[in-house]
Amino acid sequence: MTTDPSSPELAPELTEEQELLQQTVRDYVRDHVAPHAAKYDEAESFPEIPWAKARELGLTAITIPEAWGGSAMGTLAASIVVEEISRVCPSTAVTLSVHNSLVASAVAKHSTDAQRARFLPKLASGEWLGAYCLSEAGAGTDASDQKATAVRKGDRFVINGAKLWITSGTHAGLFLVFARTAPSPDPDKRSRGISCFVVERATKGVTIGKKEEKLGIRASPTTEVLFNECEIPAENLLGELDKGFRIAMDALDVGRIGIASQGLGIAQGCFDESLRYARERRQFGRPIAEFQAIQWKLADMATGIDAARLLTRRAARMRDAGAPCGKEAAMAKLFASTLANKVADEAVQVHGSAGYSREYRVERLFRDARITEIYEGTTEAQRMVIARALLG
Repeated sequence: MTTDPSSPELAPELTEEQELLQQTVRDYVRDHVAPHAAKYDEAESFPEIPWAKARELGLTAITIPEAWGGSAMGTLAASIVVEEISRVCPSTAVTLSVHNSLVASAVAKHSTDAQRARFLPKLASGEWLGAYCLSEAGAGTDASDQKATAVRKGDRFVINGAKLWITSGTHAGLFLVFARTAPSPDPDKRSRGISCFVVERATKGVTIGKKEEKLGIRASPTTEVLFNECEIPAENLLGELDKGFRIAMDALDVGRIGIASQGLGIAQGCFDESLRYARERRQFGRPIAEFQAIQWKLADMATGIDAARLLTRRAARMRDAGAPCGKEAAMAKLFASTLANKVADEAVQVHGSAGYSREYRVERLFRDARITEIYEGTTEAQRMVIARALLG
């Protein structure tokens, strides 16, 4: 069936290959993620067992071309992976989302063949976990206010600066780093003069700083990454000099689809748990699922989840078709992340006091949901992106 990827009509069904991937990931989650998720969250430790199995299954190679060791399944496939894992462990999901969406896809799209040959096979195999280094103390939503610098010295660049809120900083083998290489000629256009670099973990001058103690997503280590007189070969420049901000924003389009997928998965996981609990929990002599107050909560959850899935998959299909999707990615991320928080809140309410206990999965999903409205662009930033696209 031929479908215009920008059409607002009902999205087509998954292909046979995508359905097989979905079932493979569901089996993986059941056998290798669900038994360990609560333990890793409690310990605030990297999900070693799920990560090792993800590498074995090729889930680290989804967005990488076949010529460089990947499966070239694309953005929609990566979205499916993140959604399914997020139903049980959003921490493991975001680890794979950043690796596939923000790092591997950016390197695959913007690098030379020589760079692809150097970097992509190790990303595809998962030998290197990718990390995306854009945020700084003064460069959050205003990502153009970069203070990190990269100075050319002969055939080298020397990077200095501190990056904050780096997903997988403790375990990453490759960092995609954005730094200022030239002052902007226009103070209102600070995005000019920023370049993108690939930095290997073993490079002298790379140090992992403070690990954040977080409300949720606790099994995904978030750290500072510090660069002190860090020398890299000039050929590690990704794309054109002084034009790296375009790469950052392009990668964030894919990253927003990834976080929309995470929000969708969290909402689906909360709904699944709520539906099961409502059928089992009895009050006043009957299951609470027979009370209209609970039924309406479940109905609203299911309706929102369907809408979020359509928005998310539309954006993913547009990206895979090579169509501009900034507005659609922002819409998907805005809707799915706010939905995740709403559904998680209602799920705790359906569970009553049990929902406040760590014995039940919805307590962890409730904490994990909150960040989806913050990273890869806040809810407010998504509205700015959408409005800008609408107004021209």
